[in-house]
Amino acid sequence: MGFEMLKPGAMLASLAFALIGVAVFWLCFLIIDKITPYDLWGEIVEKQNVALALVVAAMSLGICIIVAAAIH
Repeated sequence: MGFEMLKPGAMLASLAFALIGVAVFWLCFLIIDKITPYDLWGEIVEKQNVALALVVAAMSLGICIIVAAAIH
């Protein structure tokens, strides 16, 4: 065990991959929001649709796992 992770190159690469992962997740979420026939945010927040919130949470976790596996 050393201090390889504290090198500036490794820290910069980690930051870059984190930003790429967040950007890909955000893009996927926007695409899914556009292809659904209703407004996800209005349905979850204003109408308090818990079932839809759980589906969106599961979809978000799925996208995050796919992005993490692709980056890894």
